[in-house]
Amino acid sequence: MIKVAPSLLAADYLNVGEDIRRVAEAGADYLHFDVMDGSFVPNISFGPEMCRRAATCGLPVDAHLMVVNPERHIEAFAEAGARIITVHAEAATHLHRCLQQIRAAGCLAGVAMNPATSPECLRYVLGDFDLALVMTVNPGFGGQKLIPACIDKVAAVRGMLNEAGLDAMVEVDGGVNLETGPKLIAAGADMLVAGSALYGAADVKRFIEALRK
Repeated sequence: MIKVAPSLLAADYLNVGEDIRRVAEAGADYLHFDVMDGSFVPNISFGPEMCRRAATCGLPVDAHLMVVNPERHIEAFAEAGARIITVHAEAATHLHRCLQQIRAAGCLAGVAMNPATSPECLRYVLGDFDLALVMTVNPGFGGQKLIPACIDKVAAVRGMLNEAGLDAMVEVDGGVNLETGPKLIAAGADMLVAGSALYGAADVKRFIEALRK
C-alpha cells in the first residue's frame, strides 16, 4: 500500500499539535519532518526538541535533514525519536559513513537527491540505505509545483533498485497532490510526502485515501 507522509512544514505553526493530531487520526503513515539549517537550503525550520515533541503523536517520524554536515546531527534526531533519518547526497561528504551512522543509531537510513542530482549517486551505496528520497522541487520552500522531469527520475531510481534486487522504499517530496500523485505512483513511488495540498484539503482523511487510490 502507498504510504502517505504529511509534511509538518505545511502545518499551522500556531496550532502544530492540533495539525499533527489531525493527520494522525486521518490515517497518515508517517510524519515528514523537514530540518533546514539556512545554509544547505535558504530557510531555517525545526530542531531535535521539536522532533521529540512531534514523535509523541504516535506517527513514526521521517526526519529529512536538509543541512550541511549531517553527520553532526544524526544522533540528536535519533535520540529525539526519529524512525527514519534521511541525508542529502549533496551534503554528505562521506555518504556511506553517514548511512552506517544512521543505522547504528537504530533508524532506517535514507538518501535524498535534489532535482538536478543524478540517481547514479546511489550506485555505490546500494544496500546501505532503506529509502531513496527523490526531491521533485528544489528543497527549502513549501507550496512549489512539481518539476515534470523528476517523474522519469523516480522511475529510474525504482529501476535501479529492482535491478539490484533491493526492496528499499522510493519516497517523493515536492508538489504532490491528487493530480501528480498517480503519476508518481505509476513511476514507482512507495511513499508520498504531501504538504500544502494535504493541509489545504477540506477533508484530510479523504485526501489521504484518494492519494492512496
